[in-house]
Amino acid sequence: MQVVSRLLVAGGAALALALPSAAATESSAPEAAFERRSYAPGELARLVVWRGRPTRVRIYRVGAARGRQALAGEPATDDLAVHGTRIGIRVGAWPSGLYDARLSGASGVGHATFVVRPRRLGSHRIAVVLPTNTWQAYNRRDVDRDGVGDTWYESPAVTSVDLTRPFLDAGVPPYFRGYDRGFLRWLALTGKEVDVLADDDLERVRDGAHLVRLYDLVVFPGHEEYVTTHAYDVIRRYRDLGGNLAFLSANNVFYRVERRGSWLVRTGRWRDLGRPEAALTGAGYVGWSEGRYPNTRYVVTGAHHVPWLFRGSGLRNGDAFGVYGIEIDARSSSSPPGTRVLARIAGAFGPGRSAEMTYYTTPRGAKVFSAGVLNFGGSALWPTVSLLLENLWAELSRP
Repeated sequence: MQVVSRLLVAGGAALALALPSAAATESSAPEAAFERRSYAPGELARLVVWRGRPTRVRIYRVGAARGRQALAGEPATDDLAVHGTRIGIRVGAWPSGLYDARLSGASGVGHATFVVRPRRLGSHRIAVVLPTNTWQAYNRRDVDRDGVGDTWYESPAVTSVDLTRPFLDAGVPPYFRGYDRGFLRWLALTGKEVDVLADDDLERVRDGAHLVRLYDLVVFPGHEEYVTTHAYDVIRRYRDLGGNLAFLSANNVFYRVERRGSWLVRTGRWRDLGRPEAALTGAGYVGWSEGRYPNTRYVVTGAHHVPWLFRGSGLRNGDAFGVYGIEIDARSSSSPPGTRVLARIAGAFGPGRSAEMTYYTTPRGAKVFSAGVLNFGGSALWPTVSLLLENLWAELSRP
């Protein structure tokens, strides 16, 4: 059943959009959520059951195996017996990544995701930060049962979201299949060894100088829209000191948020606070498709600027690839000097509203790539994109 949401706020604009209602997408399967979004090996992860009666749970590493399910992965544990509504799961010596607690019961199968961070940050020289804040901002679960999903995407009166809620759609993070799954599968298929982090883990990094000692490259594969002041400062200082960044989505670093206990509070747009996102990512938010503009192909325009990116792909200026859109970014007056456009969807959302893939370097040697479209990371398994990501990885992982 489709209903029109009361109010959807996307990139600062208020819009009506047909979306499944919160009630329509609640599952009869067991529903649960972890008390925290990130755990290290050896820690006790605590899973709280909200509804349903799971009889067993098994942990899977997402992306590590093929499958049609959104959270397909390989088992990290055997079936674990379940007693009561609070389940303790000891995190093993598992590779850093996104994990799924698959809960089975008489009413079906539910899911609860959590990140296993490394025992020590900097265990690998590349960090991948999953958009865990954005996942919860998109979570339209109506906990108080007032008929309005508990997120600002439902009502302008809502300014905070509870980070401990189970996701709707049987516990799968919103839009995960299209925006996130492909990249995690690509990581596993290509044997990349990385530190996978939740947004919370950036809060554990003291400052940008510490981050640059830990990592040569930080990758944001998904829709990294909501960041705290601390995270923004850490990322920017990391860049200023020569750290490399890759943004594989669009509309990144757009809203300022605060953590207040288990709540995420939205306080304003970074561009309105004098810190426009384009100054960091290279490209600023242009808009969303408004249900009017279909996804279409990128056209290469900057192969001569970064020949290493297109090496082996056969792509030259004027060639098209992929199918992209949804939300888009482009250069602005705030973009760093020398920001280059590598590919463009001219007029993607109407005259003067183009999508641009960008790249720039800094005097301290930082290399910053921005995909400029929301679903680039999600297309990581497409052969051409997989090759582009390999080239990007090789270039940006070099200190």
